[in-house]
Amino acid sequence: MEPISLATVTTYSLKDRSSKVETNKFALPHIKGDGLSVFLNKLPSILKGKDFPALIEQIVTAYHVKKPVIFGMGAHVIKCGLSPIIIDLMKRGVVTTISLNGAGVIHDFEVSFAGTTSEDVGPALSDGSFGMARETAEEINGAIIAGVARGWGIGRSVGERICILQAPYRDYSILASAFDMKIPVTVHVAIGTDIIHQHPSASGAAIGEASMIDFRLLANQIKDMGNGGVFVNIGSSVILPEVFLKALNVCRNLGHVVKDFTTANMDMVNHYRPLTNVVTRPVLTGGHGYCLIGHHELMVPLLAAGIIERMGV
Repeated sequence: MEPISLATVTTYSLKDRSSKVETNKFALPHIKGDGLSVFLNKLPSILKGKDFPALIEQIVTAYHVKKPVIFGMGAHVIKCGLSPIIIDLMKRGVVTTISLNGAGVIHDFEVSFAGTTSEDVGPALSDGSFGMARETAEEINGAIIAGVARGWGIGRSVGERICILQAPYRDYSILASAFDMKIPVTVHVAIGTDIIHQHPSASGAAIGEASMIDFRLLANQIKDMGNGGVFVNIGSSVILPEVFLKALNVCRNLGHVVKDFTTANMDMVNHYRPLTNVVTRPVLTGGHGYCLIGHHELMVPLLAAGIIERMGV
């Protein structure tokens, strides 16, 4: 068998071809003294270099038109030392709702109470002492039990408890700051996933009921996201993407028109559920979905700084 001949293949001029990359979309070099706004404007208008400024623009627009901007966050965001960044966005009126998983509450409380968090799991697991810090469990579980009796979810209950305790590092607490500012914090728990569930002070009934209250509270925020709201999932690979999708579905089932909004997933690696349940499926009826991969300790401060620069205040 002979090799096929290429002598008569059809060609065309490169100048006549439609191409996706053009030099007018290329990056521009940094110049000493350039501010952050200039830096962002010099990013290549290609792939994530286009998406990142677009997400900033969507968040700032939502702020100006008073639409919800909801940050759903895994616990690693707090462990990366980013609470002051999130609290600042809350104080500026940008972030209107926070959603956390159960571990996020634990790390937030420990930071506020002791100024430290994140134990070394390996050695502690070997002798059964992992997660057995007394104050963490007793205060959080006690707050949940007391709060649910008042019809409160986990976020509000623990935020109030941190304030009542006058925790020495409460200025670093997202929960306490939100409680003071009357910003909703919803907490979504899978029973058995958190260290406080190992303690005798844990009440499955209270935890479940309080988490259900927070689910409904989140849905009440999502119902107003249509026509300009934003949901950003930062570092939750399963729980919050699933909760967001179900809460959105409840809103639509109840007759609320929730479309033409923006979603984004920011994480250190790509995961199936955030990509489908946050970035893709929710905006099929209209809107924008972005996926931005990078380390939280770099990406979140950069996002916040870009928002502040774009706001101009």
